[in-house]
This record gives sequence, structure tokens and C-alpha cells, in this order.
Amino acid sequence: MGRTARDVGWCVGMNDGAPRNTGRSARARAVRWGLWAIAALSLLALVALSYGWYRLRSSLPQLDGAQPVARLEAPVTVERDALGVPTVRGASRLDVARATGFLHAQERFFQMDLLRRRAAGELAELFGPMALPVDRKTRRHRFRAVAARVVAGASAAEQELLEAYSDGVNAGLAALRDRPFEYLLLGATPAAWTPQDSVLVIHAMFIELNGEEDAYESALGALREAVPRQVFELLAPVGGEWDAPLDGAPLPTPPLPGADVLDLRTRPPAAPSRVATGGRRGAGSNNWAVSGARSAHGGAMLADDMHLPLSIPNIWYRAVLLWREGTSERLVAGVTLPGAPLVVAGSTGRIAWGFTNSDGDVQDLVEIEPAPGRPDAYLSPGGPRPFERLEELLRVKGAADERLEVLATIWGPVIDEDHRGRKRALAWTAHHAAAVNLALQRLEQAGTVEEALDVANASGIPPQNFVCADASGRIGWTIAGLLPRRRGFDGRLPTSWADGSRGWVGWRAAPEIPRIVDPPAGVLWTANSRTVDGAGLAVIGDGAYVLGARARQIRDDLGEGRGLSERDLLAIQLDDRALFLTRWQGLLLEVLSPAAVAADPRRREVRQHVERWGARAAVDSVGYRLVRAFRVAATERVLAPFLREARRVDPRFEGGQLAQVEDAVWRLLRERPAHLLDPSEESWDKLLLAAVDDALASLPGGGRHLAALRWGARNTAAIGHPLSSAVPALGWLLDMPADPLPGDDDMPRVQGPEFGASERMVVSPGREREGIFHMPGGQSGHPLSPHYRAGHEAWVRGEPTPFLPGPTQHVLRLVPGA
Repeated sequence: MGRTARDVGWCVGMNDGAPRNTGRSARARAVRWGLWAIAALSLLALVALSYGWYRLRSSLPQLDGAQPVARLEAPVTVERDALGVPTVRGASRLDVARATGFLHAQERFFQMDLLRRRAAGELAELFGPMALPVDRKTRRHRFRAVAARVVAGASAAEQELLEAYSDGVNAGLAALRDRPFEYLLLGATPAAWTPQDSVLVIHAMFIELNGEEDAYESALGALREAVPRQVFELLAPVGGEWDAPLDGAPLPTPPLPGADVLDLRTRPPAAPSRVATGGRRGAGSNNWAVSGARSAHGGAMLADDMHLPLSIPNIWYRAVLLWREGTSERLVAGVTLPGAPLVVAGSTGRIAWGFTNSDGDVQDLVEIEPAPGRPDAYLSPGGPRPFERLEELLRVKGAADERLEVLATIWGPVIDEDHRGRKRALAWTAHHAAAVNLALQRLEQAGTVEEALDVANASGIPPQNFVCADASGRIGWTIAGLLPRRRGFDGRLPTSWADGSRGWVGWRAAPEIPRIVDPPAGVLWTANSRTVDGAGLAVIGDGAYVLGARARQIRDDLGEGRGLSERDLLAIQLDDRALFLTRWQGLLLEVLSPAAVAADPRRREVRQHVERWGARAAVDSVGYRLVRAFRVAATERVLAPFLREARRVDPRFEGGQLAQVEDAVWRLLRERPAHLLDPSEESWDKLLLAAVDDALASLPGGGRHLAALRWGARNTAAIGHPLSSAVPALGWLLDMPADPLPGDDDMPRVQGPEFGASERMVVSPGREREGIFHMPGGQSGHPLSPHYRAGHEAWVRGEPTPFLPGPTQHVLRLVPGA
């Protein structure tokens, strides 16, 4: 009987008429079953992958066709361009709010959910025990209760707007064929949206822009206790020589204290301490306005780039909203914050506006004085008062729920204890319903600079520098958001409010808040540094102003010339010249003298790179990276003895909170007093030479291969989705490319791997078609959407793209439904 192909294939080693080799046969069967198992597992994996891919695609947003939406009063048309930017046309503002909510839910619901959960302290309900530390910290503020009070106290029109938006969100979520993909991966079900959740999104921005524990004031308090007043004033001024305020002048560097005040030669040596020498990195931003007299076309122009942590999806969602009011059509175009129904920054054709973090002081640490003999009470202006003890339930996915006790005072919740064991409460505008509102919507009706500034002063948002331009060519600046009125202190240091001589007594009235309209030079600019002096500064306070180098560079870039265009303003946004570091480059070349270079061959190569550094934070510059690292290392050595004293007082002291130490460090290096040199240093010259070696040691590989250590190799984009950090295997699908990026902290083009311009906008009200816009990432939060990465490359390269949407690619009609 002849053998078939199957026999030959599986009966390895069988010979006709010969005994069967049973060992080989068993191995053959094992191989056969192994192959079958692999095939079966591969098929199952394919089925699972196909099913997963199907589920993933099922959560894609709807781009075309018609979709019924409950409570919609009339049809709304949503036209999307190639980038996915929607133009929303409706019969009323409420219908447009419903449509905005629908789009946010379909494109960005997970992002919205994270924002409300971050503010409410409810992340553990979604992510499990790993999120509990964050929830415990945030829940002390009880923002969900504050949000309920905000909604209850809102005007009827604001409540209608919030309800309409929430209806749209829930309709958009329900219209998806499957829940957003993030919930599939987490095995969770998204919860419905409520009007209170939109207020929580505003609270999330308070946390982002202010922090939630006033680390700056805490650091100043420790430093003030640790060193003599003259030293404190040197290291912690409100501003300095780099300032470029709108009103006032740069502040001179305080004189160095004499040996009779502080003599470090009598103190033990200190080790270099890490300090963020560019100032405190947090939320920042640039904006400026140019009057019509300074522009090429005669219209006022606004430029705005808000600096925030970068992630995918981007914090902003672009939109153009149009609706009818009587016989006219209203337009507002710009960026919305998913979770809220308003355009945050943009243009209406009549006015254009943008924000930067003001770094005004809206938080205070209140030292609690215990009531004698009553551990459950504290002293207040009305006498002993019992702590209010509130219980918060933290729901935890995959674990038992946790009960958290919040200790509250009349000034705010108890958030910590200082180094002496004294309880401290936090007074914060965000705790007050009066300081959180939707008044920003009134910008949609404003027609002049004055009207816009009035709206800004009444808006309940984290206090911001508000810069605007109107269609008549005029410009203005003020502070948006409520500011506390202090009594008996300036708010810079922790203090007791027990006797009533210090504390908050209401809010600053609009006439008290500084504003500038139509300055003679025809330009306004802000960049998170001090903007005013004198009485205006006392009103705004000091919440940790950053070094003024960036603001000065913007002011000087604007110059005094006329004929400025939108592209000229974009060029300023992209300015990566290292003007601030130029003097440090000169100092480094002085340190790298012939004798210093001869003593260590590595220094010769360092000098070569520093000589041709290019004076820019360019991706291919090794010299820029070396100069920057030298400044950091030198600053750490100069400040080491002072920071040591502060850490003796409070081990939690953070030197990075000292945002204005640059002038002090430079003055010390210029004057080089022996009594202010740490005893561990032989001389100031040796300190600087040691800083060169420190800088090299801080680089990858100890700086042995300098040619490969370009700035772009360090400043490489790491813009990822929240889930890819937990599941790195998803990075290829969810994250943006790892592009080397130009720019740094102290120049207009602020850029780090995970921090930078969350948008770039240049627009003249009434000339929106000539405007420019960029943002990292894309419109959609869904990785299979064609709009997930669309536009990102233009942001990386700084290429101009239009402020308004391009030709329509998709049309979706939202129609009234049950």
C-alpha cells in the first residue's frame, strides 16, 4: 500500500517493512499537537484582536449623517474640516451648548472624566488604590460640595446653559456604539455628566494653575525663619533686574549682607543642593497685544500661547460656535475646555482675548493656634472654636472603600503641620462659591476693550492676566478672577489669624483691580512675571512670579516698529534665542581659561562647543546644553549653604520654590565676598571650575561623548496618553512621536519634553481668516480617528496653520429627538 502525503508528513522515520520507531512517533505526535495548539491559540488571538479592534472602532465619534439629540430645540449643523475642527451652527446659544457637549463627549469624554475626578478626589474609583494618595490630598477641599453651591447660586441663564451642555454630553455618550475605549481597557462604565461636573472642571484648573497647598508660601516661611532678614530679602524678592512690568520698573537686587549679618566661614560646610534655577515650573504662558497703530493692516492683534503639561489628547478642543440672536449671527471661535460649554480663549469678531497665569496670591497658609486645654478646638477671632470634622467616602476600585476625616476651620481645611507641629489651614479662593462662576460667557456679548475688561474682573476663574484687543484697534490688560482683600499682612508668609488682626475681608472690587487700556507704546505683554508695582502689586500679591527674562524678551521683540503682521507675532512665539543665558556663556568661557583647559583635556572640547553654541536653544546645539548645565551646577553650589539652613528649619523645604534667586546668585558671583562662600569651597574661582565638572557629571555618560549630547537629545517630546504610562505597550498607538524640540524655560518658545505651548494663537478681531493657530496632538481623543494626530506636526515645526477651520470634509446634523 503506497503512503499518502499525510503519512509522509507526520510519520517521520517510518520505513516499509521495518519495525516502527515508537520514540520518534511520540515526538511527532507531540509536535503535531503543539502545532495544532499554536494554530488554535493564534486563531483565538486573532479573534480576540479582531473583536477588540471592532470594539475600539465602535467607540469612534460620528462624523457624518444625522443623529437625534434629546431636548434639542432645532437642528444643529456640525461641519468638520480636515483637522476635525468643528463649526457648530445652531438656532440658539442653548442648542449650540447642547451640540458642544455632544462633541466633547464623543471625542474627549475620558479626558472630561479625569478632570472632574481630579477635582473631586475620585480617581481611585476608576484606577484603584494607586490613586488614593492623590484623592486623599484633594478631597480635603471638598470641591464637589462647592460645585453644588456654585450651581445653586448661578443665575437662571447660567443654570440653563449648564443643563443644556450636560444634556448634550450625555446624548453624545449614549450615541456612541460602544463606550469610549479607555473604559474598555479599564473595565469600567462611564458615569453620566451633571452641571456640577462642569464646575468641577473649573476647579481642576484652579488646582493646575494654583497648586493645592501653597508650597511657595511654605518655603518662604521656612527660609524666613532660617536666615537673617537681609539674606531672606536677597534670596526671595518679589521681582528683580530682569523684570519687564507693564507699569513700573525692574527691581534692584538687594545689597549683599555683611559679615556682621552672616559669616559662612563660621558655619559647617554644605553639600550642593538641587534647585530649579529657572524658577518654579508650573502652569505658565505668554500673551501680548498690538494696537491697530502698530499693525500692518490697522487692526489690533492678540497673540496667546498657554504653557501647560502636555498630554494626549491636548487639554484644549478647538471649535467655532455660531447661533442666531434676533436678526444677527453671533460667532465665537477658539479653544474650549472639554467639560465646560464656553470658549476659553479666542475671538468673536469684535474682541479677541487670551490668558497667562498671573501668579497672583490667592492662597494663604493659616497657622492654627490650639485652644488651651481643648485639643478639639482652635482659637479664632470669636474665641475658642471646635474643629469641624467632616467624613468623606473614597470609593476604591478593586479594594475596600476608605473613610477620610477632613478637619475644617472657618478659614479653610487643615492641610498639614509645619516643622513645629502646628496645624495649618489653607485659605484659597477656590473654596468659595463666589469665586467660581460662568461669567466668562459674557465675553460673547462684549464689543469693546472696556466691556471685556469688566467681564474679566467679574469672572470666577483662577486669577489670570487677561489681555484683549477689539475690532476698533484698541488693546487692554487686567486681572481676571476674584482677588482676596487682606487685612494686617501681605500674604507672603504663613501667619496666625486667631486674633482677627490678620485675615481676608471679602473680595477686591473691580475699581481696585489694576487695568491698562491703550498704552502709549501700543503694546501689552505678560509672561507670568510681575506686571505692576506699588498699589497694584499689593492688590494682586505675590504668588511666585517667575523670572522676568521671558517677558523682557517678548517686550524687546515687539520693539517700537510698525507694520507688524500675524506672522511676525508667530515668529516671537517661536523665538528660541538664549538671551538670558548669554552672560552665563561668557562666564563659562572665562572659567575655561587656558590653565583650566590644560588641567583637564575634557574641558577643551567643552570650550569648543560653548564658543559655537549658537545662542539658541536649538535641537542640534551641544553648547547650549552645556551652558545651561553649568548655570544649574553653579547655582546649586552658590545656594547650598543657604538652602541647608532652610532645611534645618524644615526638612521639606524646596529650593525650587525660590523663583527669583537668579539676581542674588549673579551678584554673589560678581562681587565674590569671602564671608558668603561656603567653607567647603576653596575660592570662588574653584567653585566655578567645580561647577563645570558638576555639569559634565550631570550629563549622560558623565559627558564623555559630548558631540552626541545635543539639546534635542534631552529636549525630546514625551507627549503621551494617560493610559500608555501604565501600559507602555500601547505607546505606539496612543502617544505622539518623540520629536526633538527647540526652546526652553526663559525664552518665548517655552518647551520641555512634557511641558510647553498647549496652543499658539494669533488673531485680529474681525480678521479671523488671517489668524494663525497651532496645538499639540489633534482634535480627537480616539487613536483610530483621522483627527487624532492631525495638526501635531505643524505645532512641532512651528508652521503657520489657519485660525479658522478649512474646507468642510464632514457634515453631521443633530436633530431634535426623544
